[in-house]
Amino acid sequence: MELVLAMDLRQNLVVHGKSGNRESYKPLDWGLSPTADPLGYLAAIRPKKLYIADLDRIEGTGSHDAIVKQCAEKVSRCYVDRGCRSLDDMLPGKNIKNIIGTETGGAALYRYCGGYLSIDVKEGRVIPSGKTPEELLADARDWHFDGIIILNIGSVGTESGMDADELGKLRAAYGGRLLYGGGVATVSDLEILSAAGFDGAIIATALHRGQIPVEWIRRGTCC
Repeated sequence: MELVLAMDLRQNLVVHGKSGNRESYKPLDWGLSPTADPLGYLAAIRPKKLYIADLDRIEGTGSHDAIVKQCAEKVSRCYVDRGCRSLDDMLPGKNIKNIIGTETGGAALYRYCGGYLSIDVKEGRVIPSGKTPEELLADARDWHFDGIIILNIGSVGTESGMDADELGKLRAAYGGRLLYGGGVATVSDLEILSAAGFDGAIIATALHRGQIPVEWIRRGTCC
């Protein structure tokens, strides 16, 4: 199973927060990296796979495109959510795999081709549509994404753990490549995701707290 390091960017720094409450996100000045500078952060952790959320661009307040491209050069694959709002709103670059999030992608998600769909979930519902994740996964069977990320925004940074039954329902709803992020707390959680048939997990907090070995994020696989 693929293992991906999450990196949220705001005002040119790596930030950390909980439960999607972005106004409270602060520079990540603890954990495995001695710096919140994005390139310094990557140099310290040395991940093989990377997920970047450009919070400024998602919120329409700025952009980290230049930094994102530099970071993507340092890894073998870089998933990038920069708040895509249209078909033309993709970031080209080496190793970059664009993400179209339900939060910003609009109602006609079927129009997109390539990249990954991020099903952004809070309190069990997809934002902003209010559908269940299973409903949207079923819709996405006929769409043209390379894969899907289930991003449980409400669990980001909380280390809340995995619900095996719910994961089984998500996996059953969609036959393509499927990754999960939000609340992954331990090696046992990764094992639960793997047993449920997920193809990858996106982590950050558990890595910095020493719950998941840094060697795994450096080789890009686990379990």
